[in-house]
Amino acid sequence: MSTERLYYTDSYRTTFEAAVISSTLLNGAPAAILDRTCFYPTSGGQPHDTGTLNGAAVLEVIVREADGAVLHILDRPLSAERVSGQVDWARRFDYMQHHTGQHILSQAFVRLARAETVGFHMSADSITIDLDQPDLAPETVDAAEDLANQVVTEDRPVRAWFPTGDELATLALRKVPDVEGSFRVVAVEGFDVNACGGTHVARAGEIGLIKVLRTERRGDILRVEFRCGGRALHDYRLKNALLHQLAAEMTTGFTDLPAALARLRDENKALRRDLRQAQAQALAHEAETLWAAGEQTGGARLVLAAFADRDAGELRQLVQQVISRPSTMMVCAASGAKAQLIAARSEDMALDMVTVLKRGLAVWGVERGGGRPSFAQGGGSDVSAAQAEAALRAAADYIRQMGDSH
Repeated sequence: MSTERLYYTDSYRTTFEAAVISSTLLNGAPAAILDRTCFYPTSGGQPHDTGTLNGAAVLEVIVREADGAVLHILDRPLSAERVSGQVDWARRFDYMQHHTGQHILSQAFVRLARAETVGFHMSADSITIDLDQPDLAPETVDAAEDLANQVVTEDRPVRAWFPTGDELATLALRKVPDVEGSFRVVAVEGFDVNACGGTHVARAGEIGLIKVLRTERRGDILRVEFRCGGRALHDYRLKNALLHQLAAEMTTGFTDLPAALARLRDENKALRRDLRQAQAQALAHEAETLWAAGEQTGGARLVLAAFADRDAGELRQLVQQVISRPSTMMVCAASGAKAQLIAARSEDMALDMVTVLKRGLAVWGVERGGGRPSFAQGGGSDVSAAQAEAALRAAADYIRQMGDSH
């Protein structure tokens, strides 16, 4: 079930007439196989074209593994035996720019770093190549970018064709494909020759700027993300606007932003350090105040406290400071959506605070909680201020009873 692929000979062609060979379904969606098509199917790292067939939207184009048929996945079935096709040119040209740009950039890395491309991904959001060297110096990446843009500036011709066997033997392919029979070759004059079935521009100058955005080591490979043409312009425009906005907010020139940010970072570190010291002092003062207000029971001091929506980590620190004093017990409750109850004592005492905790949690109908005999914590449910006070009373009553029994 062979389909003539018109984009092989003319990537710029976007309209065509074709006969419907068959109609089918793919995962419940209508699909059509034509005798000829301009629509590129997803393959070789390049996404499919979109457009219309007789007004029906072409959502996806794939090659069926079973027989190699090109399936046009549609938003509705076709009712005619012949169709008029229209390819979305903006999407097609974007991928033409990037696919040709990828060939040139890959060859630049080969020439300057002997780094071969072992992977290629192209989508509406990201364009990347994977190199077989995990580390390249930034200046090497810049040099490859410069060389690629030099080829673009020279506007070298780009040719795509199916060479004869004799002609193929004379071509220095960057990578020989593992296929039988003839295959398509794309050549950037005097620079790169490689097997490829994708769509490409006719001259390198149409690619526009080739800009490497970043590199990222991934195991044994180096992933290189880049943009070409309109996407490169959009990326520059966005980042330039952000840079100038940031410079305006920092009241400095954009070239001075690194120094301004370094000063801001140092100031932030100092402020955070001062804040931590102030918080520690405040917490120590609060602990002293709570301890002083505690009651004497059974020869020990019992501290009770209730809070609303207090941070659990800060609550634990407060309790630790209070029970750092000898012969001291503390029970505290924090009401709110994730209420907490803590029962703790100093190490010179013997009362099991896990049992104390469970007496308080029983008021909430909660069983989640536990810990050490000297420090127990639980909760997690939505508890009101009145319920928090009730849990404190239940825990405190148990402590008093235990004190009276000794």
